Amino acid sequence: MIFYPQEKIGLFIDGSNLYAAARALGFDIDYKRLLELFAAKGHLIRAFYYTALLEDQEYSPIRPLVDWLDYNGYTMVTKPTKEFTDAAGRRKIKGNMDIELAIDVMEMADHLDHIVIFSGDGDFRRLVDAVQHKGVRVSVVSTVRSQPPMVADELRRQADNFIELQDLQPSIQRMGNGGGRHQQQHDTDPQERATPANPNGFLESA
Repeated sequence: MIFYPQEKIGLFIDGSNLYAAARALGFDIDYKRLLELFAAKGHLIRAFYYTALLEDQEYSPIRPLVDWLDYNGYTMVTKPTKEFTDAAGRRKIKGNMDIELAIDVMEMADHLDHIVIFSGDGDFRRLVDAVQHKGVRVSVVSTVRSQPPMVADELRRQADNFIELQDLQPSIQRMGNGGGRHQQQHDTDPQERATPANPNGFLESA
C-alpha cells in the first residue's frame, strides 16, 4: 500500500460489497483492526460504513454490528431497504448505497488527500475520476483472487492504487476465540456477536 504519513485519509466502506469479498476469500473482518491499520498510515479523518437495514423486522442480523461500529470510530450511513416484485413475481429486497457513498466522497474530497473505497463496483469509476481531478489520490480495496473476481476492471484501472483484500487478511482478519468463528459472547466483544451467517446477502446490489 502506498500511503504517506502526512496524508489526510478517508475510508468509504460499502458494507455488503466488502462482506461479500471477504466471504469469497474465506475470512471474517475485524473492524477494529481494520481501523487501526489505516490509522497508522496517516491522519485518518473519517471512516464511513454504508449498509441498508430491514426496518420492518423486530431484529435485523446486522444491527449489532451497526451499533458496534457506531460506538467504535465509524460513521454509520444507513437507510431502509425497499421491497419490490420482479418480473417473475418473486419478492425481493433492494438496498443499494452507491448514491450515499458517492455524495459523501464528493463532499469530503476537499478535506482529504487520500480516499480509500472498499468496493469493486465498476459504477464508481466515474466517481474516482471526478475526485482525482480535485487532486485527491484514490485507492480501491477489493479482490481479484476470488472466482469470479469481485472488482471491475475499469475501476481497478482508474484507481491510483489497487489494494488486494487478501493481502490485508493477516492484518484485519478476526482471530479465533476458541469457540469457532462465530462464538456467541455476552460480556466481551460485541463485534464478535455481530457476525451473522450473512448480514447483507439478502440485499440486491443492483
